[in-house]
Amino acid sequence: MQKYSRIRRKRRSIGKTIFIIFIFLLIVTLIVSLVRLYNRTDVEKINEEIQVDRTSKTLENTKENDITIEEIIEETNYSVVGISKIKEMGSSIFQTDGIEKLGLGTGVIVSSNGYIITNKHVSGDKFSNCYVTLENGSTYNANVVWADTTLDLSIVKINLEGLKTAQLGDSNSVKAGQTVYAIGNPIGYEFERTVTSGIISAKSRTLKFTEDGEEVLMTDLIQTDATINPGNSGGPLINAEGKVIGINSLKIDSAEGIGFAVPINVIKPIIEKYTTNGNFEEPTIGISGYDKNIIPYIDKNYELDTGVYIEEVVKNSPAENSGLKKGDIILKIDDKEINTMNEIKEYIYTKYPGDIIKIEYKRGNSTSTVNLTLGKK
Repeated sequence: MQKYSRIRRKRRSIGKTIFIIFIFLLIVTLIVSLVRLYNRTDVEKINEEIQVDRTSKTLENTKENDITIEEIIEETNYSVVGISKIKEMGSSIFQTDGIEKLGLGTGVIVSSNGYIITNKHVSGDKFSNCYVTLENGSTYNANVVWADTTLDLSIVKINLEGLKTAQLGDSNSVKAGQTVYAIGNPIGYEFERTVTSGIISAKSRTLKFTEDGEEVLMTDLIQTDATINPGNSGGPLINAEGKVIGINSLKIDSAEGIGFAVPINVIKPIIEKYTTNGNFEEPTIGISGYDKNIIPYIDKNYELDTGVYIEEVVKNSPAENSGLKKGDIILKIDDKEINTMNEIKEYIYTKYPGDIIKIEYKRGNSTSTVNLTLGKK
């Protein structure tokens, strides 16, 4: 009987222990579940807040960047001007030779204090005068402060402050197939600021034509199928962001949909110096040269893969003084690879007369380097 009693007490003790363990495990499980639920709710709340914040920022950015091409062009139009060689514009649409008689063309404002880019054949030579008509219809006297025949570019200046300016893009980054827009005065001021659209058809084009009885070679041009008529000359070729990547120069009359623009990068250093210093002292090496795209026009049997072939060395120039000769091929300037005359100009325009540059060139089968002190043109 006593033995049975001991067994019963022992069983009760084990049962209590098991019950206590069960209650403990139940409490632990409950606590863990509550902690997990709290953490999950907290995390979900944080994630929800982050998502809301991200969505808010996305919507905000979209709102800021959601500018249509129509709005971009409308804004760009404020910086597009008309340029004429005579003050009284008249009506050119009814004159078959109106553009030639009036010297009508287009320009684009690139500084708030009155510097304007256009074509040299529109504005005339350096130190000559022309007339600029703003978007509001006001006409001002303008002076040609810089001009380059080989680039067909010029800069004119009007004495006015607070002008709206166009943004300048990077013409080196453009690609064939990219959408572009040309703005200008195609047949006179009756159709001012006409916009045409198209694509970039090709880069680095060379064009040979006759002007005033002389053969002219223009290199490194941007080819586009955006319609460019004579009065468009000097106007901006812009990308979809509204940035100027070229200055419309000419079209081929014998073909449809073939127009050309001068890359904007070649003139950007000049604009920067005019706007910061008020003047531009043009540095020069003292050569004329051909790149691989021009060589076939000169000598079909000569092959040039890279560099610029020196066709002429100006007498008493920095090039002659440094020992460069006709037939040498410029490969690099200050370790920058050179393949076109435009690239040479674009680089040295960032310099000043008196600056020293290092030129790497090829003569025959040997390559040499020479230090050259830039002259003033």
